[in-house]
Amino acid sequence: MNDVTKLREKKGFICDMDGVIYHGNKLLPGVKEFYGWLKNAGKHFLFLTNSNALTPLELRQKLLRMGLDVEEDHFYTSALATARFLKQQSPNSSVFVIGDAGLTNALYEAGFTMNDVNPEYVVVGETRNYNYENILRAVRFVQDGAKLIATNSDITAPSEAGIVPACGALVSPIEKATGKKAYYIGKPNALMMRTGLKMLGVHSADAVMVGDRMDTDIIAGIESGMATVLVLSGVSTVFTIQQFPYRPMYILDGVGNIPPEGA
Repeated sequence: MNDVTKLREKKGFICDMDGVIYHGNKLLPGVKEFYGWLKNAGKHFLFLTNSNALTPLELRQKLLRMGLDVEEDHFYTSALATARFLKQQSPNSSVFVIGDAGLTNALYEAGFTMNDVNPEYVVVGETRNYNYENILRAVRFVQDGAKLIATNSDITAPSEAGIVPACGALVSPIEKATGKKAYYIGKPNALMMRTGLKMLGVHSADAVMVGDRMDTDIIAGIESGMATVLVLSGVSTVFTIQQFPYRPMYILDGVGNIPPEGA
């Protein structure tokens, strides 16, 4: 089903970022037109991403460098969702983090302290500073009773250079070495989606989930009662869809196919 007429009538749009809005530091085709249409048509919109490396301010600045001016309150990341979950579970506790600034900053702001001796939680996200020493520490802490948390379950992510390992791949050695399964916070976890819909301010029946992954974006949208759009500008192809027992409502080359011509 690719007649997007009814899709355009929806009031709110939740959009993934990597593979939907950009690859690395390169804006994808049609994104400026899509963003302009969202604003001009008075749509509610939220960029909701399983990536946890950047803060909302850094995401705003990143998009500004690409020519999009998006306010901070339009971003929600798996780092923020992880900090929110842990604050509800065990406020003011300590964590050992394998992750970049977006994750550590979210945890700091939620009242957590960093602990490389006897943390209550080991929290794993994407990072460019992944190393064997940190894996050894994480394994030891989990074996000693720390709870293992992962920001998201994505095995891979798109980049300008091609497909790269994501959080699900990075936490895997710790899971295998300890025999403990991480609890994954990001999409398709309903916790993150409920918060996203609340931030969007639109009922799920009037909302759309736009993403490039069947196993996170599309299933998250389906289970949240939203219309779903799979774009082929990221990790998925038309052949990927056949691997899953569910289907998106719409399959598009990219978000540039959503606005009407000349919008």
